[in-house]
Amino acid sequence: MQTTSGVTPSDTVLVIGACGQLGIELTYELRQRYGASRVIAADVRLPQQAELRDAGPFELLDVLDRPRLEALMQQYRPRQIYHLAALLSATAEKNPQLGWRLNMDGLLNVLDAAVAYQVAQVYWPSSIAVFGPATPRHQTPQLTVMNPNTVYGISKLAGEQWCEWYHQKYGLDVRSLRYPGLIGYKSLPGGGTTDYAVDIYHQALANRTYECFLKEDTYLPMMYMPDALKATLDLMHAPADQITVRSSYNVSAMSFSPAEIAASIKRHIPDFSITYKSDSRQQIADSWPASINDAQARQDWQWQPSYDLHKMTDDMLAHLQLAQSEVQHAALAHH
Repeated sequence: MQTTSGVTPSDTVLVIGACGQLGIELTYELRQRYGASRVIAADVRLPQQAELRDAGPFELLDVLDRPRLEALMQQYRPRQIYHLAALLSATAEKNPQLGWRLNMDGLLNVLDAAVAYQVAQVYWPSSIAVFGPATPRHQTPQLTVMNPNTVYGISKLAGEQWCEWYHQKYGLDVRSLRYPGLIGYKSLPGGGTTDYAVDIYHQALANRTYECFLKEDTYLPMMYMPDALKATLDLMHAPADQITVRSSYNVSAMSFSPAEIAASIKRHIPDFSITYKSDSRQQIADSWPASINDAQARQDWQWQPSYDLHKMTDDMLAHLQLAQSEVQHAALAHH
């Protein structure tokens, strides 16, 4: 099986779960790099972003529907698959059976299809949710105790082991990152425990106030979306012989608490205020690391983040304010 990285001019790339928070941005990025016609976006629902649907091929796909997946494999013969479809932490806790089925069977369907159709590379995201209450909370190492206590975390840990197994058994070039909380301005929160860090920016601009579902001193590892895209594509373009981790790489950018992100926002919006009312997501957050050691990723494929908290806040608010003023201009023009 080929293990060279990257995509040649005749290759196609399939993004499954293209309408999710990561999927939208990754699809845009891949289309800019490789050409829109060669990046096939697929999701179980039609995208709200017309650009995602119209700028390049879009296919409806439930990843649990094997015949439909096979049909797309035959039609497009992708060289790379980015498999992003999953039920996130808070949502999966409410529907554990669906969470397990979508996160596990979906992955196995993709891995089987990749082997059958000789796909060169598969990308699948893992998460800091693979860690649990017994994991060292600070500077969590690459190899450590992993005892996740959420459906999402359990499914991601099992998924990591499956990815490693398919690599060992079939030589499939599967690559993965354990994402921290991801923060971006192009999509709204999607049911994750770290989603407060997206919502808080929207609420700060719209209402000057935010009620946080985590306690003020809850530290969690986070990453700004441009860094998440960079990490993903850096990993996928690294030579195969440099990839020493076939379960999933620890990857890190920053760690902060709700109180710190609020203070960062107040630099721009002095009258912004935050209140705290923790809910069931607090227990999930308490079982996750506060900071991550990603020395292996830095060593193997020279990972280096570009954004810290203040730089991210500056960029988030600038983009959201721009979007807000565009909406207002459009409304005025309409009248």
